[in-house]
Amino acid sequence: MIIDSHCHAWERWPYEPPVPDFHGKGRFEQLLHEMDVNGVDQAFLVCAGVEHNPHNNDYIARMTSLYPGRILQVADVDCSFSDTYHMPGAAGRLRAAAERWPLAAFTHYVKTEDDGSWFYSAEGLAFFEAAASLGLIASIACSPHQHAALQQVAERLPQLPILVHHLGHPGVGNAERLAQVLASARFPNIGIKVSGFYYSTKQPSWDFPFADSIQQVVRPLYDAFGPRRLYWGSDYPVCLRNMTYPQAIECFRSHCDFIPTADKALILGENLHRLVTSDRNG
Repeated sequence: MIIDSHCHAWERWPYEPPVPDFHGKGRFEQLLHEMDVNGVDQAFLVCAGVEHNPHNNDYIARMTSLYPGRILQVADVDCSFSDTYHMPGAAGRLRAAAERWPLAAFTHYVKTEDDGSWFYSAEGLAFFEAAASLGLIASIACSPHQHAALQQVAERLPQLPILVHHLGHPGVGNAERLAQVLASARFPNIGIKVSGFYYSTKQPSWDFPFADSIQQVVRPLYDAFGPRRLYWGSDYPVCLRNMTYPQAIECFRSHCDFIPTADKALILGENLHRLVTSDRNG
């Protein structure tokens, strides 16, 4: 089983520079095609109401209903690009989202300049407590310096699985940032998405397979978190600016040669399958 832990789909391509096929490049059907031809069974689809896509949650819910069993919706709730970012009432908005859409999880993007203190504020803790009571998985986009705050949430709510995006964004050659991410390995409910290798590399953005990220970031993450708290993801269709969907798979499967085959099977899908199907409230 292969489950993509981090991908997106949009009705309109949201990023600069503009593309001529802006109504097709990021659409759900493109993702489903890539999954089909590359043997990917399911996708943990991270919603993001970014530029031109304010109704991304609704779009993904509609697509999910058309292809049952293929997509696990990760709703955008109060992300950094929304009008409700860290406004009062976040817990209520999360509960409303869970009532409106069939959610496996939610995602929350944090502004880089934030210190992370909202995580353990009264509003933030109520938000994460609601997630735990709903049996949701938290998919968090944060910077290394915000991990200390995230760890406070993890310690208070050990039943809440927290998956951090894109290797934790430590960057190659930055020992302090990497140490901040690795410190989260002490908390058994924090995991890392093995995705977005190009965000950490010092190599040219086209230089697949981003060997410096593999050796200087993925290897220490594997050593610290072990094989059961890492989750492969493609970052499709954003990855197309750097590599193809098959390369997003093989960046991990073929080039992380320090990871045994059995552990790769866990990271490629078995871990996320176990997490999604476990009864955390039972």
